[in-house]
Amino acid sequence: MLKARVAIIGGGLSGLYAAALLEERGMRDYVLLEARETLGGRILSMPRGSDTGDAGSPSDIGRFDLGATWFWPDLQPGLARLVDELGLATFEQHEAGDMLVERSSVHRPSRVNGYRSAPASLRVVGGMDALIEALRDRLTADRLICGCHVKRLVHLGGEGVEVQADDMLGRPVVYRVAHVLLAVPPRLAVHALDFTPTLPHALVQQWKNCATWMAPHAKYVAVFDKPFWREQGLSGEARSSVGPLTEIHDASSEGGHAALFGFLGVPAHVRAQVAEADLFNHCRAQLVRLFGSSAALPQVELLKDWASDPYTAVAADQRPGLHQSLQLLPTALSGTWRNQLIGIASEWSPEFSGYLAGAVDAARRGVEVLTAPNAASSLLH
Repeated sequence: MLKARVAIIGGGLSGLYAAALLEERGMRDYVLLEARETLGGRILSMPRGSDTGDAGSPSDIGRFDLGATWFWPDLQPGLARLVDELGLATFEQHEAGDMLVERSSVHRPSRVNGYRSAPASLRVVGGMDALIEALRDRLTADRLICGCHVKRLVHLGGEGVEVQADDMLGRPVVYRVAHVLLAVPPRLAVHALDFTPTLPHALVQQWKNCATWMAPHAKYVAVFDKPFWREQGLSGEARSSVGPLTEIHDASSEGGHAALFGFLGVPAHVRAQVAEADLFNHCRAQLVRLFGSSAALPQVELLKDWASDPYTAVAADQRPGLHQSLQLLPTALSGTWRNQLIGIASEWSPEFSGYLAGAVDAARRGVEVLTAPNAASSLLH
């Protein structure tokens, strides 16, 4: 049995930022357990490392976000400070030019005045994975365990919490900790983890009813050698009632390759029955309808269907639902689990639920509970 003061379950932005905050406070006796083989959670910039694109092109095309993409510094100062502290370069989402609207399959797309976000949407140079990598590089490497699938949390009374998991080879591994920071979406937590004793019924229902951001969605990216749409005075933005892409944006990297990305409007249960190659064919055909023949032969195509990712989505996520409008309780109000199990994924943020900024906010709040000097359970004691 392995021991640590804190177990962080989940290696996305909230989990990594919580680890960074603990280390800033001099607390390195933690372990971060991530079920995937890589860190990042719902942040995914592709291609990664030595990956090649689906069309076989080399990975020097740059990286494109298939998960979270934008942030807004004026509205999300906490995330903006973190990006600045990590020394990451940013750039504005390209929106100059007209946008296209496809209302019907029997009419040509309409060209209309483009929409400019106010305040501007920013992206990170190198993709949002650059944020994950910068945080990872600041942390104690042997505290970060990937390929570790947590299955059960057992409260041991005054002896803390037992975290039962399987490693990447399927072998059981057990940690005994004083506190657990839950850096996975609420709905996924109550679906995938067994709690002994059980969590309060009202808390379980609240978490179960909280839709997971990104979970029902899929994103498609087509990479080109140049942004030919800009030469036509187009922004790269489009809205379509025809599909399969309902919302399209310019995804070009700063000073790098050109790209368009779109959200698929096809429901998850339908996508699951369609071969990826067929989805690519339909997406390319739509880009040609909208932007012309130059869109017919992308260098690389990328697709991420979050609804088929078992570490993001559950059955209830197969159709988009209403996102939580009321503040989620991050811990039980009383009883066994109070403040020993704290939710810190983005959905638990009372200000920015579902956004990258929410992951930063919820992680900060969770760590503050554990390190408050006047708290009976403070890690500072």
